[in-house]
Amino acid sequence: MSVPKFPRLRVLWSFARPHKGRLAIGLLLALVGSGLSLATPMVTKWVLDSLGASASLDGPVAALLVLLLIGAAIWSCQWILLGALGERVVLDAREAMVRRLFRAKVSEVTRRPTGEFVTRVTSDTVLLREAASSSVIGLINGVIMLIGTLVLMGVLDLVLLGTTVAAVLVVGVLFAVLMPAIAKAQEQAQEHVGRLGGVLESALRAIRTIKVSRAEDRQADRIIADARASTRHSVLAVRREAIAWTLAWAGIQLAIILILGIGAWRVGAGLLEVSSLIAFLLYAFALMEPVTELSQNITALQSGIAAAERIRAVDDLELESDVPVTRQEGAAASGGPILELRQVSAAYGPDAEPAVRGVDLVIPRRGHTAIVGPSGAGKTTLFSLLLRFLEPQRGEILLDGVPYTGLTHEQVRERLAYVEQDTPIVPGTIRDNLFFSHPDATEEELRRVLSEVRLADMVDRLGDGLDTALSSTSVSGGQRQRIALARALLRTPDVLLLDEATAQLDGLTEAAVQECIRSRAKAGAVVTVAHRLSTVIDADLIVVMEDGRVRAQGTHEELLESDELYRRLVEALRIASQGVPAAVA
Repeated sequence: MSVPKFPRLRVLWSFARPHKGRLAIGLLLALVGSGLSLATPMVTKWVLDSLGASASLDGPVAALLVLLLIGAAIWSCQWILLGALGERVVLDAREAMVRRLFRAKVSEVTRRPTGEFVTRVTSDTVLLREAASSSVIGLINGVIMLIGTLVLMGVLDLVLLGTTVAAVLVVGVLFAVLMPAIAKAQEQAQEHVGRLGGVLESALRAIRTIKVSRAEDRQADRIIADARASTRHSVLAVRREAIAWTLAWAGIQLAIILILGIGAWRVGAGLLEVSSLIAFLLYAFALMEPVTELSQNITALQSGIAAAERIRAVDDLELESDVPVTRQEGAAASGGPILELRQVSAAYGPDAEPAVRGVDLVIPRRGHTAIVGPSGAGKTTLFSLLLRFLEPQRGEILLDGVPYTGLTHEQVRERLAYVEQDTPIVPGTIRDNLFFSHPDATEEELRRVLSEVRLADMVDRLGDGLDTALSSTSVSGGQRQRIALARALLRTPDVLLLDEATAQLDGLTEAAVQECIRSRAKAGAVVTVAHRLSTVIDADLIVVMEDGRVRAQGTHEELLESDELYRRLVEALRIASQGVPAAVA
């Protein structure tokens, strides 16, 4: 099968190309089935001629039965073949999108609402199914069926053929005028469905805030506006389709009426046999089938092309590279820093202002390093750089003496563990969440980390224990943080990165987690981004950031004496200058 020359069709063909062998078989079956359908009126004429000549009906009746049985078998096989093919196209598209989304750079994925990607993976692929499989074959088959029907009509009577061709041409012109508008309306409807999915997904995440703000109706109105816009465009498409179908039906019916009138006159004049007129009428009645098939498949093809373009847009997401930029060099000697940033500057876009500027920082192989500073100081950006969610524009980062450019993303991340501030729950059970970063962990290891974060008793009280399904409502914010911390500790990483890991914990549990962090800091590096200084007050090293730069470094006591910003942060959080945390609410 040849490659389409039109750019939009080429996008659709990219999904169908891997299955071109099955498409060819489906087309062959469709053509054979159409050939059998085209033969039926001619065999019917044979039956009528045999009746007129008082000849045996065994031959023509047997031929009709053979056509029926073979046709039923062929259409059944084609239906199954194309149905299975359509589902495989959907699976391939979904698999490719899902893998691309998880391999894409974090900044690429977070740039759009997640609900929009969900809509592309779910509803857009359904539109693609028919377009990439049966619609293409249906178009080709419909054209051949239409041409074959007209040719056989010409064999029966050229005068009646001229009447039929005139009706078909009128219908064709009307469809050519109406179809682009129908396709545009359907495309706009699907665009609004994508927006609806994105806004709805974000709104449901913030359902508590929406309710407390008494904004249920306002938020619902905002989402329903996209639903109404989608409906408006869909209804417009339906109206135009109805007009197209009505005109097509009326055109064919008018052609049949003319065929009856002109045909009866020609039979009376001895210019046409009655059996030929009946066969011609059968073709005329059957003419609606290829016209219907063509219009339906053109509509499905246009919707599928629009969906294919939205799906292919996911391919534009930039992926994280698995190939090191530079050659790996020897690692630093044991005892050197585990992480080092040298004059690192980075921004979240080519035209954006740098979020960090000229950062020099050394993370010791062991010990607790805390990073503090006001909002917007660059703390989260620093973590994004360490985790390779963001690449430096200038400077370099080294892991165990090896530049990041000489390592793959996987090589970097297998040495790090990360606890996010929002601590999202991974879909599944408690066990699934713990296994997420260390799928080979033993039951004893699971129990150990749960005990370290004070969750063992809670898990024991649950009916299904570790196999209890988790959701955002089945555990508290503090429990969610501790599950995330246990998941990170289970890996025993070289570097543990914590983004305010004790923000939602009560005083007793926070003390236990702090003890866990101190224990981990004796064996490896712990880096904490903190907005509550009570969590890092006894850190081995505190790094103060401001406006994307490292302003000062030292212990709590040293910074209280030497840095004004640190003193203001301490005073704002009501932490005594002696280093004793204030009571936790």
